[in-house]
Amino acid sequence: MFKITLTSSMMILSLTTSTAVMAEQKLNVISSFSILGDLVSQVGQEHITVTNLVKVDGDAHVFNPTPQDAKAIAKAQLVVTNGLQFEGWMPRLIEAANYQGVQVIATNGIDVLSTKEEHEHHDDEHAHHDDEHAHHDDKHAHHDDEHEHYDDEHEHHDDEHAHHDDEHAHHDDEHAHHDHGDIDPHAWHSIKNVKAYIHNIAKGLIQVDPANTDDYQKNAKDYIQKLDKLELKINAQLATVPKTQRKVITPHDAFGYFARDFNVTFLAPQGTSTGSEASAADVAKLIKQIRHDKVNAVFMENIADNRLIEQISRETGAKMGGKLYSDALSSPDQPAATYLKMMQYNVDTIVNALQP
Repeated sequence: MFKITLTSSMMILSLTTSTAVMAEQKLNVISSFSILGDLVSQVGQEHITVTNLVKVDGDAHVFNPTPQDAKAIAKAQLVVTNGLQFEGWMPRLIEAANYQGVQVIATNGIDVLSTKEEHEHHDDEHAHHDDEHAHHDDKHAHHDDEHEHYDDEHEHHDDEHAHHDDEHAHHDDEHAHHDHGDIDPHAWHSIKNVKAYIHNIAKGLIQVDPANTDDYQKNAKDYIQKLDKLELKINAQLATVPKTQRKVITPHDAFGYFARDFNVTFLAPQGTSTGSEASAADVAKLIKQIRHDKVNAVFMENIADNRLIEQISRETGAKMGGKLYSDALSSPDQPAATYLKMMQYNVDTIVNALQP
């Protein structure tokens, strides 16, 4: 009798232990940067463990992977990246890790914004107050080769010093394009795009872990409802700011999708990558524009070197409107620890600074 009881107890203990082990087994997911990692966590929730390669307040543009990052990827069951050439270092890292598992490119299927579109929009909007350079062959400037455009202007209008400054600016633009091509990778600043991110993430998780398909689908649906509510709130908040005052200056050109979706003009001395440098000519042009348009606030970024923005603030008299979170979330004790909080905080900061 004693032996039977002991055996039964051991069987119950064994079953309980096995169940506990099974319950603790979570998908090991690697995300390229913190904003994306939060979106993955919202869909996967208790079924996954997410590791972000680029941590909170980190700059993915200039990130240098370590051997430990390669080891982490080698152990992952799913790797999620932004795509659009945002993580230029990722292909080499995947190769170094010899990763053969499932990869999700979160931006698949979105409405991609080209840097050429952004530049043309900015050129159109501010052509009326540029000096005589901007009045020469506007159509040529928008549609011909950029290098030929600059050469023409240098040959006919610029002195030697301006020629070198503009050529430097052109090389900086080319550097930015080498980083990301002719596309803007900062697609997460569009809530519409993030809905596509969520669908792509859910699809990837289901592929790796079909047993929890119902949970991933429900989590995705619930989160998209939160995005819908946030989008309505953002539109209502921005409607309180006159369109003529919706001008925002940031260190680098990270908010093109936000500008497109919410009818706000964003200008920056740097291009779409923080790895590029703003030329003296670009900074001078931006300062002139700020003065002409009476832009009353400029903004820092959590990932950027803000010394140039501080200089622009001093030279124009535009106040510092606060800090925006562009390419990374904040730590948990700061106000932008999740994607939803980041977007709300950015909008609050912009609206508060731009109110009449």
